[in-house]
Amino acid sequence: MIRPDLRPVPIRGNAGTRLGKVDSGEVDAVVLAYAGLARIGRLDAVTQVFEPDEMMPAPGQGALAVECLANRPDLARLLRQVDDRPSRAAAEAERTVLAALQAGCSAPIGAYAAGANALRLDAIVAPADGGEALRASAAGPAEQAVAIGRQVAAELLRRGGRRYSNVSDGHLQIGDDAT
Repeated sequence: MIRPDLRPVPIRGNAGTRLGKVDSGEVDAVVLAYAGLARIGRLDAVTQVFEPDEMMPAPGQGALAVECLANRPDLARLLRQVDDRPSRAAAEAERTVLAALQAGCSAPIGAYAAGANALRLDAIVAPADGGEALRASAAGPAEQAVAIGRQVAAELLRRGGRRYSNVSDGHLQIGDDAT
């Protein structure tokens, strides 16, 4: 835990509403996405930027996807030109951790992958009560992003990750492939 002296509380609303709760004194601070604050022109409110080793993002955080109709191969070819392989591999590895743990988007799981040819994936499963979190990491060729994600999820489960809420009983199944 970065700041054991702080007591986290649930907070709802858009970024403006949440910042208003700080301005009114209802809460002392709020953690928001830097990109979201940049988008609404409120970088003036930023007092600290967390690095992934301090506060790991949710799996797939910041990844964008563009889809098109299957009957539009011309559009699919055009979209392939803007595909970023390292970003795709990172998102696949991170999302595989979430899928392999059979956890939903509100589960206390973080994952961060980076690298062009060699991909490194770090993941964390944290208890909702702020107790000790479990961490696991793996690295390998970017084209093995799914396998790297499965390896990290298996390690989290081996270390006891299933005792955390919203994490599966250890059945690692993705698509048609069992791990």
